[in-house]
Parts: sequence; C-alpha cells; structure tokens
Amino acid sequence: MARETSRDRRERVAAMQAEQKKAERRRLFVVIGACVAVLAIIAGAVTWAIVGEQNKKDEALAAISGDAAAASCDPVTNDPATGSSDHVGPGTNTPDLTKVDYATVPPSSGKHFVAPAVDSRRVYTTADRPAIETLVHNLEHGYTILWYDPSVEKEQASSFAALATRVNAMQEAGNKFLVAPWDTSRGAFPAGKKYALSHWGADVDQSTGKVSNQMGHRQLCGGLNTTVVEDFVKKFPWSSAPEPGAA
Repeated sequence: MARETSRDRRERVAAMQAEQKKAERRRLFVVIGACVAVLAIIAGAVTWAIVGEQNKKDEALAAISGDAAAASCDPVTNDPATGSSDHVGPGTNTPDLTKVDYATVPPSSGKHFVAPAVDSRRVYTTADRPAIETLVHNLEHGYTILWYDPSVEKEQASSFAALATRVNAMQEAGNKFLVAPWDTSRGAFPAGKKYALSHWGADVDQSTGKVSNQMGHRQLCGGLNTTVVEDFVKKFPWSSAPEPGAA
C-alpha cells in the first residue's frame, strides 16, 4: 500500500472540512426553513385572529345598525343643569354624603364625587361600574354616557364594545364616550326604554373660563342604534361641557 504523503493528507482533511461545511449549511437551511415555517404559521394565526375579531366587531355593529326609527327613541330632553364644581362625599366638607338624589333618570348634571373615572375602560358592567356620582363628574368633563338597563348586558356585550370603539374614534367624542349599566335602585327607566344617552352641556368663555348656559341633555331609547348614538354625540360634543379640558 502506497504511503500517504503530506499532500494527500492535506487534501483529505480539506475534503473532510468541505463536506462538514456542506453538512452544516444543510442543517442551517433546515433550521431556517423550520423557523420560517413556524413564523408563517404564527403570522397566519395572528392574522386569522385579527380578521376574526374585526369580523365579530363588524357583525356586532351591523346588528345595531339600520333604521334609527326602529330604536323607538324619545326626543332629546333639555334639563336644567346644576351642581357644577359641587363636590360631595369623601374628601369634601360633606364626607358622609355617599348618595346624591338626582332630578332625572339618568342624571345629566348634578353634585358629584371629587374624582371622575379616569381609567382606560370605555365599557362597564354591573360588576365594575363606578358609582353614579363618579360618572356624573365625567359628564361635567365632557363625557357622553350611554346608560343601559342591566337586563340587556349579556346579549349586547359585543355590541357595546364595538360601539364604544367606533364612537370614541369620532372627533366629537374625543375618546370621552362611556357605556355603563344604570343602577335601577336609583329609579327605573320609563316603560319600554332600555337605553339612555346623557350629556352635560355648557358654554365656556375661553378667555375667562366662565361657565354659562348650562343644560343637561338626555335621550331615552327602546333599542340600541349606532346612528342615534353618533347623532347625539355630534350634537353634543365633548367640548360643550363645563370642564371639557379635564380628564
């Protein structure tokens, strides 16, 4: 047998190294291919979920769209407004006053607790709704509230979420549109009415900050309709309130 020369040995080692590099490249391509496949699956799943969620929102909005007359809404009422900057309850000189008797159901103005609800929630349930006196403070800050009878909470949950997203994107809403259950222990809605919109309006002198022409606004409806809500918010935007610049 011929003796292996130094040159033969170098060539054999070089061939082995070349084959090893090829094998490493093949493994790398396999790993990259697997990662790409996994990412594609994840991207597809995320896209499917996003599309599915959007479809649900579209379906929820479609369910409350259509003829506004079918919502059986009463004309908008204009209520005398009182209670601007009139804070009661804990942290005030009337700390024991924990409940305000409002003149209307639901209220469109009135005495209220010191702090409004300023979390990111835009739809509340019977389990987490802030006190009515807290939400009245939100009204003073330019919010419009869609109050609903607790009996429709479950069936309309998806519609409430979709509606809140849509309306809060409106310039007139300024992300100050809330959906909250009414506390029926404070008085029942009129017969046949399950929903009520309320807003606390006022004129504010931009140079002096003086508030005038305060007026509460309400509209009660038997059904839920997107157009009705949008029209109410357009008529009474967030800026038409005693303290629109507050959170």
